[in-house]
Amino acid sequence: MNTQNNDSVYVIAEAGVNHNGDRERAFALVDIAAEAGADAVKFQTFDARKLASVSAPKASYQKQTTDQAESQLDMLKKLELPREWHHDLMAHAGKLGIDFLSTAFDSESLDFLANLQIPLFKIPSGELTNGPLLWRFARTGRPLVLSTGMATLSEVEQGLAIIAHAKEHEQEPANMDEVWRYWSCAEARQHLVGSVTLLHCTSQYPTPLEEVNLRAMDTLKHAFGLPVGYSDHTEGLLVPVAAVARGATVIEKHFTTDRSLPGPDHKASLEPLELKEMVARIRGIEMILGDGKKSPLPSEWDTRQAARQQVIAARAISNGQPFARDDLSTARCGSGLPATLLWEKVGRPAGRAYQPGEIIE
Repeated sequence: MNTQNNDSVYVIAEAGVNHNGDRERAFALVDIAAEAGADAVKFQTFDARKLASVSAPKASYQKQTTDQAESQLDMLKKLELPREWHHDLMAHAGKLGIDFLSTAFDSESLDFLANLQIPLFKIPSGELTNGPLLWRFARTGRPLVLSTGMATLSEVEQGLAIIAHAKEHEQEPANMDEVWRYWSCAEARQHLVGSVTLLHCTSQYPTPLEEVNLRAMDTLKHAFGLPVGYSDHTEGLLVPVAAVARGATVIEKHFTTDRSLPGPDHKASLEPLELKEMVARIRGIEMILGDGKKSPLPSEWDTRQAARQQVIAARAISNGQPFARDDLSTARCGSGLPATLLWEKVGRPAGRAYQPGEIIE
């Protein structure tokens, strides 16, 4: 999924709504993500009036981090990313060598972002079951990173079936039966290969460690044969680094300029130096994971020669005398016959006389 290097973990620094409606802070978040070495900085694009009704309640974590008397709609209005900022933020990110991404939460926002030619779309967990919007995401033709927080395995499959349908059909399905009928075709899943990455996620802010369940990445990978990653809402650096060690190809992590700022996501976000440290640790994990091939490495050859044992004479041996097993032993010599050839010498005549400890040619 990395648009720069397919062998590297694609790190998305999730600015989200942590700009708090402040243009200067939004640009500062791009600077922080680039300085940290992330591959992308991601915001959220939505029309609050289309995303939440006047009666929509806040999630428990939102009540704890924002004004409890304020509605979800009023909270979201203050966190909108104005359309006129997008072009400038994208240009600024480009100058810094980092991808600009944003997640759409409604069809008009998606159309707007599609016209920006961003390299991929991250679909949030809350929209996994939003069939009409999910179908439109897939119709953009961009690579998709699909987050699976709060979902059952069957809901993930339903989402993938809708995406597969959209990739092959120009008209929306009339019903889910039409989607499932196409999903049963052998070629349907092939439309997802190379274009969809699944992110395991726990949609709690912050996520307690006992609810991380990184093994669910294995479940997703085995169930659908697609690359997997992790969208992290835990505190600290441990979990995203562990997810990379377990095979994550994409990591998404919230960050902020200051964790003490008001807003729903700051508390579960990394501060600038922490984000930089997370990226550094991920790159270190990538390095130590290697390519999986088992062979002597360049630094091992000298040690290999010094540490391995060869065949030697265990006692004095006369010229022409057949080698007995007790005549032979092994020791580190730096050259000579490998120890595994000792057995083949037994019963053969000595080509010359040997003193104890001499290398057997």
